[in-house]
Amino acid sequence: MNSVLKLILEGESLDTAQIGKILGMGPEAVERELADLRRQGILLGWRPIINPSYEAERRVRAVIEIKIRPEGVGGFDGLAERISAFEQVESCYLMSGGYDLLVVVTADNLYKVAGFVHERLARIDGVQGTSTHFFLRAYKKDG
Repeated sequence: MNSVLKLILEGESLDTAQIGKILGMGPEAVERELADLRRQGILLGWRPIINPSYEAERRVRAVIEIKIRPEGVGGFDGLAERISAFEQVESCYLMSGGYDLLVVVTADNLYKVAGFVHERLARIDGVQGTSTHFFLRAYKKDG
């Protein structure tokens, strides 16, 4: 595995100067390496990780289990893409088991999540049922 990529995956939030110091490279060399990883499609992007207690004061997160009726031509894909397009949807997964899609949403409060489910999801042709679960506390996130 590429040494810069390995350090990014295993390390904390390091800037290019810190990565370079650890690996014995200059920051410019690290930048070139990161650009090369992006060009190769290996490194798709960066995202900040926010302290869950800070995030909890600002937004509400929920997981919605959705039972759907697959469309004739597109199967699950068409409905999953329509649902994924909503701004509240953080991620959407096709699942095995008792429901078809698992959707993670964020909103300003519980009522806005409920409104999203009632006014948007439930009205989509092909959605047969939903079950919503709210995140209460994060003990571990992304690692």
